[in-house]
Amino acid sequence: MRRSRDPESRAFLLQRVQPALSGLLDGSLSTLAPIFAVVLATHRPLTAFYTGLATALGAGVSMAFSEGLSDTGEETGRGKPVVRGAITGGGTFLGGVFHTLPFLISTYRVALVFAIVVVAVELLLLAYLRYRFFATSFLRSFVSVTIGGTIIAGLSAALGVAASG
Repeated sequence: MRRSRDPESRAFLLQRVQPALSGLLDGSLSTLAPIFAVVLATHRPLTAFYTGLATALGAGVSMAFSEGLSDTGEETGRGKPVVRGAITGGGTFLGGVFHTLPFLISTYRVALVFAIVVVAVELLLLAYLRYRFFATSFLRSFVSVTIGGTIIAGLSAALGVAASG
């Protein structure tokens, strides 16, 4: 399903969609470990919420600087570094904060179930965005994103359970 793209739509993909998707993917995946390790170790949803919020903020700022400083955009056509950095950082924060919000629920098991549901929805959305904008197979995108999420969730769950016992 490869499409030929005009220069304007190609620039939009390169300068806006790709940094946003990169941020969303990074935020969604990189924040899973600390949030789930903390909640499984402590059984305290609010502690996991603050951990997730701090992680999403830190990752967002880090990715914003990393993307903004990665190149000037002149040689690559990737656009203005500040704009690209802001898009990537914002996407990273959003990707990390959504599965953090369920931990505002004070009941441990309910918060955990809601967070898992949110993660599943995020993975579906990320797979759809890759399919929609980059003409990749939905199934291939879903499997790729899910494998990363599963590895991270498994490692963080093992760490959290080990820390609690």
